[in-house]
Amino acid sequence: MLNIESKTVVITGGGSGIGASMVKCFAGRGARVVILELDLDKANQLVSEIGYSDNRITCHQVDVANQSLVLQVMQRIIDDQGSIDILINNAGISQVGSLDKTTEQDFDRVFNVNVKGVYNCLLGVIEHMKSKRSGVILNMCSVAATVGLKDRFAYSATKGAIRSITFSVAKDYLPYNIRCNSISPARVHTPFVDDYLKKNYPGREQEIFEQLASSQPIGRMAAPEEIANLALYLCSEEASFITGTDYPIDGGFIKLNT
Repeated sequence: MLNIESKTVVITGGGSGIGASMVKCFAGRGARVVILELDLDKANQLVSEIGYSDNRITCHQVDVANQSLVLQVMQRIIDDQGSIDILINNAGISQVGSLDKTTEQDFDRVFNVNVKGVYNCLLGVIEHMKSKRSGVILNMCSVAATVGLKDRFAYSATKGAIRSITFSVAKDYLPYNIRCNSISPARVHTPFVDDYLKKNYPGREQEIFEQLASSQPIGRMAAPEEIANLALYLCSEEASFITGTDYPIDGGFIKLNT
């Protein structure tokens, strides 16, 4: 049994994909889950579908790139819940393009969400976690932080930053019993993948999907639930000896493709 019952867990970008699977996983184990989501309708729809009637899951509309809003909402959560025990920095966006195909606007947009957004959320919880001398932080990274991916220049740069941020935070806050780790998935079958295929390969979605899936050494993409299960373990009391580590969950992609 993984012990997170009655913990307050903040999950950014929890309205869909990997984030939604994390919401279901953590709430199913008895945690109080707070979703921070730009698309509030999507988050509320998820809560309705899950169907708990005990206010176990609550939602706030937040653009993680907006520091003042993030700090305000984090304080509201602390006031309402009494504590934030776990922060999962899951919100992120992608960008397809090599260096010469990435505009300054594209670059700034991806960094504002993927890096500044994580910084803002960390800033919103760290003093609280220091004061109670405990806390768990989990950052969503990517295999792109470790190996080169074609046409992912800006996205890869952001995930390299997240990997380094994870190590820095883990080191700085060891004296406060705050753990910080990251997860680096390879391809995961989320709505983002389906939308990408529909937009860029109309009529060839299944063909290209199979190509992408077979590029993983294990022969398929991950399911969001598989990422959520690893997140659950790393945030649980059973993982209390683990900090300052990036965990690939990649079907062999890093070691078997390099």
